[in-house]
Formats: sequence, C-alpha cells, structure tokens
Amino acid sequence: MRLTCPLCGERDRREFYYQGAAEALQRPDPQAPAQVWSDWVHLRDNPAGRTRDLWFHEAGCGAWLAVERDTVTHEIFSVERIDAG
Repeated sequence: MRLTCPLCGERDRREFYYQGAAEALQRPDPQAPAQVWSDWVHLRDNPAGRTRDLWFHEAGCGAWLAVERDTVTHEIFSVERIDAG
C-alpha cells in the first residue's frame, strides 16, 4: 500500500505509523468499573471496508494525516494533513 503525503509525495506505507481511528473515542466516566476502563483501553473495532484513520509520517516529515481507505482492497480515497494547532 502506498500513501501520498501532502508534503513529501507518494511513499510506501512502511514510512508511516498507524495510530487508529480518526474519530474521538468516548471516554468512560471516571467512576466506571474496571472492566469498562479495560475495554476502553484495549478493545477497538476492526471494520472491513471504508475507514478514516490517523497515520503519522514517522520516517518522513513528521506530519499527522487522516487517511480514508478501504481495509479490504487497500484502495486510498483521500489523504489530508491534520494541523497541530
């Protein structure tokens, strides 16, 4: 799979670090039971199909990117830079 960094151009996915889903996770209530917190920390959906994920260009420019892709076909629909501030 190849990703097109807006700053560096097309690169192999091994230059990037996958961070997870681009949507915010709903944090449990501070008083929630330990099992709820354990699930929140360790369990994530693993959907087949179209997703929007965060990737870090670790071996390149250091940009954070939102990548819309298909996890089955590896087709890339869009890559956009996420500004830090």
